[in-house]
Amino acid sequence: MAAVLKLLDLHYESFHDVEPYATATGHPVPTDTRGWSQILVSVLTGVKGLERKKGADLDDGSDVKGANTWEAIDTPRFNGVIKAGTKAASSGNMTSLDAMPHLYLVLWDDTSRGTARCRIWVVRPQTDPVFRAMCAAWYAKRQSGEIVSDNFQLHPPRGQDTNVIRNTCGNLTYPLYFCAERAADGSYSVVTYDAAAPVTGVCSPA
Repeated sequence: MAAVLKLLDLHYESFHDVEPYATATGHPVPTDTRGWSQILVSVLTGVKGLERKKGADLDDGSDVKGANTWEAIDTPRFNGVIKAGTKAASSGNMTSLDAMPHLYLVLWDDTSRGTARCRIWVVRPQTDPVFRAMCAAWYAKRQSGEIVSDNFQLHPPRGQDTNVIRNTCGNLTYPLYFCAERAADGSYSVVTYDAAAPVTGVCSPA
């Protein structure tokens, strides 16, 4: 866990060290939320990436989605959570979930108390009945033409102390795997760590 907290501190410091330069020059703060989120999940779980190869984000077939509210211009959300609109055989149907043991959702935000926070929720797409039902409903609406977008989005609880993540086809309470907050002394500490969440966690209707 020490390596996880060190990585969180490094992410925070690198972001806020460059932020004044970005603001002064009128540019967005350069940060790779996707990359940081994937590295964080690998450090936390011990599951590596694909060594820069194409495919899933982790070498066990799991995916990682990240969102960061810090200095955000648009509304941060988890994008492209399930496959649609590509040429892959699993695109646009439930088979993409059958090959994904875990889906990790990483949110970097600030609490209502003004402290920096990082939360990770975990889903088991192969077996979670409530999550799968929501995805099936979205695929059905897309096939019927009611939904025309290829982008399945999840809207995280930005700045809120809740585990409810929203989608047009279902607002669900997601299993919280990990949460850390940055204290006034300038370092992160663990608030929540549920080692059982990737094994037994399930979503529930909100």
